[in-house]
Amino acid sequence: MANPVLTTAADLAGRALAAATTGIATLRPADKPLHPDGQTWAGRLTRGGSEERTGVPWLDEPGEDEVLVRTSRAIGLPGPLPDVAGLAVRIREGRSRHGDLLLASTGWDPVTRHLLVPAWRTNQPLTTLLPYRSPVGPVVIGARPADERRLGLCWAPVGGAWRHLGEPDDGACPCPTTPRRRTTR
Repeated sequence: MANPVLTTAADLAGRALAAATTGIATLRPADKPLHPDGQTWAGRLTRGGSEERTGVPWLDEPGEDEVLVRTSRAIGLPGPLPDVAGLAVRIREGRSRHGDLLLASTGWDPVTRHLLVPAWRTNQPLTTLLPYRSPVGPVVIGARPADERRLGLCWAPVGGAWRHLGEPDDGACPCPTTPRRRTTR
């Protein structure tokens, strides 16, 4: 059963983030005021399923998904300067539907996984920052380097421990420093 205090806090945090994004867009008028440039590639995500049931089939059941992945820097600062790293994973559902996971550089523990952190290093963890609703309460999706070349995906209930979700194939989701096709979208 979802905790109403956590659900309300997550909702308020989402509204605050939306207001901040609107403010940034007002100050920096552009087609993409945040994450203007990035690298994009396609691949497959293999999910192992979860022993702890959430009521969300995508987390609970094993499966494979076609994905389109994009890494970017929030403000677009030059390389050595710290910037909030972004990871977008578009999961295709059939020919015309899709879902998007949007992650940003954060901490990894139960508190800092909800705080944006400029990425000073390439192995910075990334999370959805704000949780998704589920039948058992809010859950956060996270990504951390699985090795030098790839990221592993995890999920956690708000305030809880991380659980393994899956790993993209070698071509799908290299760590953000691996060179790929540069895009502006």
